[in-house]
Amino acid sequence: MNASPRIPQTPGTPLRVALIGYGLAGSVFHAPLVSATEGLVLDTVVTSDPGRQAQARAAHPGVRVAATADALWERAGDAEDPLGLVVIASPNKTHVPLATAALTAGIPVVVDKPLAATAAEARELAALAERTGTFLSVFQNRRWDNDFLTVRRLLADGELGEIQRFESRYERWRPQLKGGWRESGAPEEIGGLLYDLGSHVVDQALVLFGPAVRVYAETDVRRPGAEADDDTFIALTHANGVRSHLYVSATAAQLGPRFRVLGSRAGYVKYGLDPQEAALREGLRPGGPDGAAWGEEPEHLWGRVGSGESPLTGGGDPVPTVPGDYPAYYAAVAEALRTGGPAPVTAHEAADCLAVLEAARTSSHEGSVVTL
Repeated sequence: MNASPRIPQTPGTPLRVALIGYGLAGSVFHAPLVSATEGLVLDTVVTSDPGRQAQARAAHPGVRVAATADALWERAGDAEDPLGLVVIASPNKTHVPLATAALTAGIPVVVDKPLAATAAEARELAALAERTGTFLSVFQNRRWDNDFLTVRRLLADGELGEIQRFESRYERWRPQLKGGWRESGAPEEIGGLLYDLGSHVVDQALVLFGPAVRVYAETDVRRPGAEADDDTFIALTHANGVRSHLYVSATAAQLGPRFRVLGSRAGYVKYGLDPQEAALREGLRPGGPDGAAWGEEPEHLWGRVGSGESPLTGGGDPVPTVPGDYPAYYAAVAEALRTGGPAPVTAHEAADCLAVLEAARTSSHEGSVVTL
């Protein structure tokens, strides 16, 4: 587990946070969540794009804006202008060099997923964090999705019996390309759905059922003009015998259930996505006027637990969905920085996830089952 030395601070003074990158991840997820976390304050946004600089200033009055990250490393150890945390939400190919710079400077760092292109790179970053005694965590917000938290509760309560198969789908209908590095086929960009949405579904499966021992995958490029995978299936066999079937797609004309968990006693089926991303995109904020209802969803969206009949024909009983809680991630980061406790998501866990993604890519290219 990644632990951090306590960050010296005046009691009651929040830690200053610098955010590198102000695209989707930075503006929709990290900046609002950091700003809503007690003990943290968004101090600096790093982006070279003038439009995004203006957007950051408008959304976060008083925030400092920088064109490059170079000035951040110079603030390491500056008692008059301290920097308590760097959040890296820039394109995937920049994650390793920026995280290396932050750790070398001794500045605690959060990196958006995927931490790196390979498990080996992730483990090198973990080792660097340990050598320098510097906090390192990976942002895997979907561990705090409402449906995932509900599945964890059902498993803990034993309501489903012995789990036999776990099905997870993160599907979209986006027949037209949007462009940008996420859809690039250049290996250095680390684009495509396998490393994007695949990072989420694989991480969730490993959290629920432990390490995978075999991996099989099919990655396809479906849309005209597309370069990177946009329709991918991953099958995992876990060491405990559970099988995970994971789907990520931008070309799903009909969306399947987000989760279908099949046990020896009953199954759980849940449709629809956690509401927190949509709320953040709409400008709603945790702790705001609607904060008391943050992450909650209406009863008609609840999943069902039952056996012998489809939930779409009335089978099973509705199960209240546990409210989603993205704010819990940065609350745990702030607590770890104050107390020297463990990171909520470690680099070693990210490396385990990347090992599965690498095996999935190999499996797809070779048409084989890869043993880990």
